[in-house]
Amino acid sequence: MTAVSLSTSTAAALRADAVVVAVAKGPKGLVLAPGSEAVDEAFDGKLAEVLATVGATGADGEAVKVPAPATLKAPLVLAVGLGDVAEGGYAAEVLRKAAGVAARTLHGSKKAAFALPATEAEAVEAVALGAQLGAYTFTACRSDAANADAKTPLAEAVLVGGKRGDKAAKAAVERATVLAEEMNRARDLVNQPPNDLFPKSFADIATVAAKEHGLKIEVLDEKALTKGGFGGILGVGGGSERGPRLVKIAYTHPKAKASLAFVGKGITYDSGGISLKPAGHNETMKCDMAGAGAVFAAVVAASRLGLQVNVTGWLALAENMPSGSATRPGDVLRMYGGKTVEVLNTDAEGRLVLADAIVRAGEEKPDAIVDVATLTGAMVMALGSRTFGVIANDDEFRSTVHTLAEEAGEPAWPMPMPAHLRSGMDSTVADIANMGERMGGGLVAGLFLKEFVADGITWAHLDIAGPAFNEAAPFGYTPKGGTATAVRTLVALAEHAADGKL
Repeated sequence: MTAVSLSTSTAAALRADAVVVAVAKGPKGLVLAPGSEAVDEAFDGKLAEVLATVGATGADGEAVKVPAPATLKAPLVLAVGLGDVAEGGYAAEVLRKAAGVAARTLHGSKKAAFALPATEAEAVEAVALGAQLGAYTFTACRSDAANADAKTPLAEAVLVGGKRGDKAAKAAVERATVLAEEMNRARDLVNQPPNDLFPKSFADIATVAAKEHGLKIEVLDEKALTKGGFGGILGVGGGSERGPRLVKIAYTHPKAKASLAFVGKGITYDSGGISLKPAGHNETMKCDMAGAGAVFAAVVAASRLGLQVNVTGWLALAENMPSGSATRPGDVLRMYGGKTVEVLNTDAEGRLVLADAIVRAGEEKPDAIVDVATLTGAMVMALGSRTFGVIANDDEFRSTVHTLAEEAGEPAWPMPMPAHLRSGMDSTVADIANMGERMGGGLVAGLFLKEFVADGITWAHLDIAGPAFNEAAPFGYTPKGGTATAVRTLVALAEHAADGKL
């Protein structure tokens, strides 16, 4: 992973492979962003003119390279676009994206000086996080020869122009590094092929991390799940030779005054079960455990940041496969806690494993439960591929989660739970069916989960089906493949609770 450090040197004085500056779109053309002064001086005040000559416009996501003059100690200048000029300073997300673009563009370089407009701690953290996320690559499944031929990620990013002894900036880099390492952990999990990552191996990975970071962990295997009556997890995982697991991983702080439960959908591969997915919809279904990956990473991040809050992660892990032992459409499952569910579609499996885990999480009476899941294609249809939906049983809490997500740089949108949709899940043979009306399917799924939240517990559901896995080209600091969506939102919520604001 890219190392990030701070330097009081100017961009002109630091020896590096490249110097990164930022440019923006002004009313009269290209504008140099603050931080680029020393580099502009090396160009005799004509850096903007040179960049414009080779086509730079300052557009968001743009990256333009020019050779550096001899007065710079780096041979290359990389200008990244910030979009429209912002007189009052650039938003953290704008800086994160620009730093991510720079890090991706500089694959193969060992060291780069980042001379971006980042003097305050929030901006420093944004640049540090963006650089580390943008440099991410997943190489675990490539041969040594293939990795040798590929360009390696940027090894070191030096943020120049800082103040000597700036403790706030140092703390900002440290926080960014924790977030980046845990987000990249979640990305690695999502990108792992399903023949390597399955319920037991995921549980083993969590066990190793728990030991490393002093977390409490409990893993329920098939025998324990059967004894406990976890019919949802067992029903979904019954068709696979690789049995399901429920993992509880907990971080506690002696001064905590609030407790949170995060529940993650962990379908390590989703074939759809007996209700088999059509051709063309299977290839990315290794990402159906992205919710559990985000929960796992968020709990570890809370621990590493030393947040004064208790956070428990529940990873509901199963592989949804068709076989002679698989759950059939028409079967009735007795869920943990006793409620019965008629399974009308085995491809609506995520809500079944989540329901078991939500009931179990509620027994510990946390102040709030948040579940995270790649749950419905309907939410992707509603919000697109970059925004996740937020559903809750409390309007104020839904607004809080939405606001924290947006502030963290994760696009989200509050969604309703229309009461009239509940009747579509009425069953003639069980307490509830796992399917309802097709239209508004993302909202129906939220209504289903709400049925398993204990009275008096605040709850929110994050449907991350759109942004959890990027099938398009990389953008900003977001790679192709796993994105680690929701990690920052969960960590922000934990910080919010630690500050007594829950």
